[in-house]
Amino acid sequence: MKMNSTLKQLLFVSSLSLAASLSATAVQADEKDKKPSFSKVTVTDNISMLQGKGGNIGILKGDDGLLMIDDDYQDMSKALKKALRKLGGAKKVAYLINTHWHGDHTGGNFMMGDYTTIVAHDNVRARLLTAQEIKLFGMKSDPYPAHALPSITYQSTLNLYINDEEVQLVHFAGGHTDGDSVVFFKKANVVHMGDHFFNGIFPFIDIGTGGSAVRMAENVAKVLTMIDDDTKVIPGHGPLANKKDLKAFHAMLVGTTAEVKAMKNKGLTIEQAKKQGLSKDWEKWSSFINTETWIGIVYQSL
Repeated sequence: MKMNSTLKQLLFVSSLSLAASLSATAVQADEKDKKPSFSKVTVTDNISMLQGKGGNIGILKGDDGLLMIDDDYQDMSKALKKALRKLGGAKKVAYLINTHWHGDHTGGNFMMGDYTTIVAHDNVRARLLTAQEIKLFGMKSDPYPAHALPSITYQSTLNLYINDEEVQLVHFAGGHTDGDSVVFFKKANVVHMGDHFFNGIFPFIDIGTGGSAVRMAENVAKVLTMIDDDTKVIPGHGPLANKKDLKAFHAMLVGTTAEVKAMKNKGLTIEQAKKQGLSKDWEKWSSFINTETWIGIVYQSL
């Protein structure tokens, strides 16, 4: 049977409308997928890890409320608040620990400071009180308002007791920054490394605010003596890890530093060292911090 021209036009218009509708739905779905969100990783029965855009967040839950470690970028706060609802809500956070001052770990302070007590090393508060800059990324930050600052600070160690857990903050100086805390959950046998551990990739080290690749290697070596093969290790960036993963990271720090030191001792400039590069053993560690950038960081650390 032949279709008349009017029917053909109707079918054509209808097909265009359907295609447009499906295209719009696909775009909406794609936009929805791009909305800020967090994925939850179970560490133990009462400890979890939230992964968003910035540093990994640690959460301890229990009858006393929540203890949270780090809080991502400021523009992730709405998504963070939504993620916390599933754990009892932002108002249930009794303590928020900042492992260091960087905005991908403290940006949520602007929101969370209205609900909780912020805890950090002395130098974190000092940094957040003043304007800061990370030259490598061209990032500048203004002083934080009073409610977004740590109100409890410490010098070397601090213990918090919550949810039948002993949470110990230990200051490891001069690794990633000058104000780094590594957080130990003593009973649960879990450690949150902050940015002293980028699992499987070269780390960013903020030399401008007291960081050093050499010192980071020394600090990680100390942590390795404080944990065992069953310890769950939450890195500042990357997937949940264990002692074996942290050992591999330490071996990379030591190995690459030795190679860069050898080049420097031969009289190579930083640009010449970057051009020569590292041995192929370390190629897989290149990520947002590529090999050339990492060589520069190590060279300056020496």
